[in-house]
Amino acid sequence: MLIPILFSLAIGTSVAGFALRRRLVDDPARPDRDVLAVDAIVTFVCVVLLVIGAIMAAALEPSGRAIVIATQVVAVLAAAVTGSAAVRVVLAAGGIPTRADNHDDEPDAPLRGGRVIGFLERTAVAASLLLAWPAGVGVILAVKSLARFSELRAPRASEQFILGTFASVMWAAAFAGIGWLAAV
Repeated sequence: MLIPILFSLAIGTSVAGFALRRRLVDDPARPDRDVLAVDAIVTFVCVVLLVIGAIMAAALEPSGRAIVIATQVVAVLAAAVTGSAAVRVVLAAGGIPTRADNHDDEPDAPLRGGRVIGFLERTAVAASLLLAWPAGVGVILAVKSLARFSELRAPRASEQFILGTFASVMWAAAFAGIGWLAAV
């Protein structure tokens, strides 16, 4: 029962970080590094909670079926909700602008809609893995690649696509992995 609580804490941290981030973004005097610091802190807290959850899932005996299902449902939600900050940290580490909503971003930056697409992608990846359908990840990535194909010629778009997709999928797989580990 502790793993769903850890995942809920990760969701709460992410939601609070998003609210703080939104305020910083709306202040034109705030530089990107202030906003990225919020993303880094949220990511760090979520990684710590993931590690604790992984240790607990590996060390504890599986709970009853209802607890396992609850853990897996919360894992899918946590993967979806908490991944945005982590993806932005990875993109920033790759030297890619991370905020279309920032005041100093280019207004016609490539790959718009990434936040919503990432949310849906992480949900689908985590659910596919927990439902023992790893081929679903391939389907998700194929659909995403085909949908974005025409946009990938823009400057920095292919790097943004690759880094963002890898970070998003790995983040979702981590939560799904803990959800799976809690059931075995």
